[in-house]
Amino acid sequence: MRLFVRSAVALAATAAFATGAQAQTTLNMQATWPASLTLYENFTYFADRIAKVSGGQLKINTMPAGQVVPAFEVLDATHKKVLDGAHSWAAYWVGKNKAAVLFTGGPGGGFGMDFIDAMGWMHHGGGLELYQEFYQKQLNLNVVVVPILPAGPQAFGWFKRPIKNLSDFKGMKCRQTGMAAEVYKAMGMSVVNMPGGEIMPAAQRGVIDCAEWVGGVEDLRLGFQNVWKYHYTPGMHENVTIAELLVNKDVYSALKPEHQEMIKSVAAETFLIWWAKWQKQNAEALKELQEKHGVQVLRTPPDILIQFLRTWDKLAKEEAAKNDFFKKTWESQRAYASVVVPAKRFYFPPYEFAANYYWPLKAAAKGKKK
Repeated sequence: MRLFVRSAVALAATAAFATGAQAQTTLNMQATWPASLTLYENFTYFADRIAKVSGGQLKINTMPAGQVVPAFEVLDATHKKVLDGAHSWAAYWVGKNKAAVLFTGGPGGGFGMDFIDAMGWMHHGGGLELYQEFYQKQLNLNVVVVPILPAGPQAFGWFKRPIKNLSDFKGMKCRQTGMAAEVYKAMGMSVVNMPGGEIMPAAQRGVIDCAEWVGGVEDLRLGFQNVWKYHYTPGMHENVTIAELLVNKDVYSALKPEHQEMIKSVAAETFLIWWAKWQKQNAEALKELQEKHGVQVLRTPPDILIQFLRTWDKLAKEEAAKNDFFKKTWESQRAYASVVVPAKRFYFPPYEFAANYYWPLKAAAKGKKK
């Protein structure tokens, strides 16, 4: 009898352990981009790492744009718990509040900041607290946000003809989005907003003359090189741009504390590891665009970049005068940048200094060492 009792207890304990080990929480999340893009691969990398780090106890079911709701409806769908979460970009929500663009880094990189500076502002300058406040108090949405995707620096765009100066693009009908669209419109461009998956059909029908999406491998995968042959870089609209992971707040709160920490930690890992891979893919894509598809990859005329920053500063100042939260966030970025950017300019050698020594511009274009 005693042996039987002990065996029964052991079996019960083993069963309980097995049940606990196999218990799994699945979160259904949708992206704002098609599955064919590397931006989506940032999402699937995150999901794969979450499954491994959690020992299979937490699973992210990733879905591309449109699988449950249209691309630009993922925020509201996450709030309403139609989705458990989303993989998106805050500047899509400038129609709700223009402060949204500032949480991507903002045009001009937020007073000259680069990606590490922008993430520094998030984690060490109060930016992440403002980011949560933006969604939860300014927009009254039941979501939690985590930075996850560095999608830049982005190119100026693709055009059907050469762009030599500011006046050359005036009147052209171009796909732009968010606050960047407002800036370009003020500079004389005719703008059209649409998700990434709709750009190529619009281009093929002649609805648009030009487009901005991302640059490099993303644009190659969408097939822009089959419509346009003039590609200009860089741009100042998204030289630093950070995308987000959104989770319904109730869903997030119901997770185990260790799973909440896993989401934050794995998102930070994803940001870094995917970014490094992506920059290599972009370099390879630029080579393919030029050598295989005959694309002319050209430098954006400086007067366009300067005018963009001037126009952005003007529009941002006007928005700050009527939007207290925009002003608070904008000034927070300025305060952080005023300390970090000048110091980095003093301590860090310009990227082009050693690059020009080892890879002069003409040699770099051919992929040959000096």
